[in-house]
Amino acid sequence: MHLLPCPSFELRRAHARRQRGFTLLEMLVVLVIAGLLVSLASLSLSRNPRTDLNEEAQRLALLFESAGDEAQVRARPIAWMPAENGFRFDIRTDDGWRPLRDDLLGPRNWEGGVTGVSIDYPGSSDSGTQRDRVLFGTESIDTPVSVTLHSAAGSATIVGTGNGRYEVR
Repeated sequence: MHLLPCPSFELRRAHARRQRGFTLLEMLVVLVIAGLLVSLASLSLSRNPRTDLNEEAQRLALLFESAGDEAQVRARPIAWMPAENGFRFDIRTDDGWRPLRDDLLGPRNWEGGVTGVSIDYPGSSDSGTQRDRVLFGTESIDTPVSVTLHSAAGSATIVGTGNGRYEVR
């Protein structure tokens, strides 16, 4: 006896043959959508230059506090000096000022897009004049100072009130 295949079986088999893969058009649509999602994700992950500047100011404020503590521990003044592409800390020795070369207070390059620095000692006898360095003495009380970091995104000011603590404004 010869059995004839069921018509519904043939339809399912033909339908299965057509559903084996994606068409070229479907693949292109998926690739375009994936490309749009990747580009949107990369745009949202880009850093804000103002945030970078504030983070650099925060780092510098913490380094100022560490330099003040280090000057007291070593019983020698330490000075912070900005340079063209960064900054450095110097320590006063019997032979004069010498650069510190340790991991914490060694020379560093600017981050956060810093293009310039201004130093001001408000309330000092020659107020309004800008100096070329910030001094950290051997005592816990220092002269109030403000250091302003400038960049294309704006500026951030680090203020030291003289009590050894610094904050960014």
